Formats: sequence, C-alpha cells, structure tokens
Amino acid sequence: MNVLVLNCGSSSIKYQLVDMANDAAVLAKGLVERIGLEMGEFTHKPTGKDKHYVKTPIPTHKVGIDLVLGALVDEKVGVIKSLKEINACGHRVAHGGEIFKTSVIVGVNEKAKIKELCALAPLHNPANLEGIEAMEALLPGVPQVGVFDTSFHQTMPEEAYMYAIDYKYYTDDKIRRYGFHGTSHKFVAEKAAKLANIDIKNSKIVSCHLGNGASICAVKNGESVDTSMGFTPVEGLVMGTRAGDLDIGAFLYICEKEGLNMTAANNMINKKSGLLGLSGHADMREVCEGKNAGVKRDTIAFNLFCNRVRKYIGAYAATMGGLDLILFTGGIGENADDVREKICEGLEFLGVDFNKEANTGIRGIDSMLSKPSSKVKVMMITTDEEYVIATDTYNLTK
Repeated sequence: MNVLVLNCGSSSIKYQLVDMANDAAVLAKGLVERIGLEMGEFTHKPTGKDKHYVKTPIPTHKVGIDLVLGALVDEKVGVIKSLKEINACGHRVAHGGEIFKTSVIVGVNEKAKIKELCALAPLHNPANLEGIEAMEALLPGVPQVGVFDTSFHQTMPEEAYMYAIDYKYYTDDKIRRYGFHGTSHKFVAEKAAKLANIDIKNSKIVSCHLGNGASICAVKNGESVDTSMGFTPVEGLVMGTRAGDLDIGAFLYICEKEGLNMTAANNMINKKSGLLGLSGHADMREVCEGKNAGVKRDTIAFNLFCNRVRKYIGAYAATMGGLDLILFTGGIGENADDVREKICEGLEFLGVDFNKEANTGIRGIDSMLSKPSSKVKVMMITTDEEYVIATDTYNLTK
C-alpha cells in the first residue's frame, strides 16, 4: 500500500511517497517552494534515481501537487507507473483545536471543522486545507487523512493548558494552550523508550524538539501532560526567529514606544526575535561559530537558548514527580553536540551523568548520551514525522 504524505505550508509543499507494504520504504520525496510568487521551484528526489529540479511558475497548491503527481509517474524520474498506485494520502494539519484528538479520515464534516479552526492557525490551516482539497480534485476517491500537530497534547490537564485570564476568553474564543510538534514528540518518546528498554506506559520522559521552531514536552506514561508552546508556536523556548517566553508588559511597552500596529507587532515576536534578534543569526550553526570566536551577542544567544531548555527540563521533572529519560531531536537536537552538552550541564542533581565523549560528534544517529551509571538516561533520537503521518494514514485506511 502506497501512502502519499503531504505537508503544505503557506508557500511550500513537502512530500514523501511511502510503501507501507515494504517496511515503510520511502519511494520518493521532495519539495515545492515559492508557491504564489513570480517563479517557483520544484525538487524531486526518487530513491535510486537522479534528483529532478525545475524552476517554473507555481501559482497555487493545486498546481504544485499536480507537479508532484506528474513526477511520481514520469518515465525518467517516476517511481510508480500509475496514480492508481497511490492508495491514500496523509496530510499534516497544524491545528486541531479541541475537536480533533486523534488522526481522522477527512470528509465534508471534517473539512468544515478544519476551516473553522483556521482562525486559530491562519498561516497554516488554510494551506493544509488547500492541500486536502487539491488532492480530492486530482485523485478523486482516494482517502484523505488528517494528522494534527496538536492532537497529542489533548491529554494535558486543565492546570497545564489554561491561561490566567478572564475565563470567558476560554469559553467564548477557546483561548488556551494547545502545543505543537505533537507528532514528533509522540514518535520520539515511544522510540526512545523502546531503545532504552523503558516501559512507555510507566515512564517520565522530557522530549526536547529543538530546531528553528522548538518545543519541549513532558510525556508521562506515554501521554503529554505539559508542553512549552501555547495558543500559538510563539510561547516557550528561544527559537530561530520567535521570542519564546516574554513579559507581556515589556511587549506592550515596545509596541507603544515604537508605534507598532498588530502586523508589525506580530512580525517582531515571530520573525525578528529569538536567535535572530539576539545575535543577528537565525541559524544555530552560525550562532555557535560566533560563540566559539568569542562574539558576545552570539555567546548570549547560545547561553540563553540552552538555559531556557534546561529550565523547562527541571520544571517538567517537577510536574511529573521525577524523570527517567531526556531526549533531544529536531535539527538542532540531532546535530548540535555543544548545545546538548551545555543544556545537560548542572542537571546532575536530577540524576544525569552525561557522557561528553559519547556526545561529541554525534549527528543524526540514535544514540545514548549518558553513562551507564546515570539514573536519568539522555538520548539523541532522530524524528520522522512523515513516518507517523504515513502510519496513521495506513492504519485508518487499510
């Protein structure tokens, strides 16, 4: 059974074609970029064949998906003979609100509910919905499945997801903490527990998904009980361009002082803050280079990023009443050994005995980063959100 996984952003489409009957082998993957701009880009990577790249106008997501489908059956770069070999399509959907607690087959009612939730995720849900509708038009009759970033966090208790503001904003507008990266946190927590020989149903795990977007999740007995992102992905950790936790009073002061309207204020905390605002670099690799060269702003950004993660680890250990395992994943978590080491400094009181030698140079390989004597295990775990989407889609449509 072949599952096409689609992750539609506001101006991009990431995709994979996965053969679920062959141990979830990836037949092809690729990226459609710059949708709606003057010139788009399409990169298609078929397994065992040469990469295909083309620049062409891509005015809509439907046109982009049509390019993807054409490449999949192309004589030279294709991996299937007919579109009839695509048995189901799985879509990443950013926001499921309180409505979608699990992945679902998407029909008329589900599309209407996803549309309602566009108000909560105006940059992502409309694109996700456009991808679903485009696939319905291009491959009629093929089941469409929605896999939601927020679903895993629907097990959080009220004390973790409520904000201390007038209760009417929750009842009337559903203002609460939802959390994101749920697909990744669920996958890596289960994978780490299996590799570490820990019973996921009797465990206390802190999952650190660190990338340009970053979040931490407290996973107790296999369920999310708290997470660092909130109503939007802005809350929590220092990120590439997002501020993370910020005193609302300081934010309002800046808005008033600078005369910022809502658009400018949103751009400030979403696109001009985080590592970029602190150092001038949104990429942690550049921050680390500057820090190693003694550049003050890069050093501040590096230390602040790591300190914020460390604070959340300690808080979530307290929330769960203990800790069995800390895991790192995501672009930074999987590749930045100096970041992992810095975060784990000072966690000895929790029972962490970090293995610096095992950590050094480890990139993109599932690894144990703590010593055998460590009461709390530390691991680097590669994430695969596309695999989770493909698996959920397969299980719902087989």
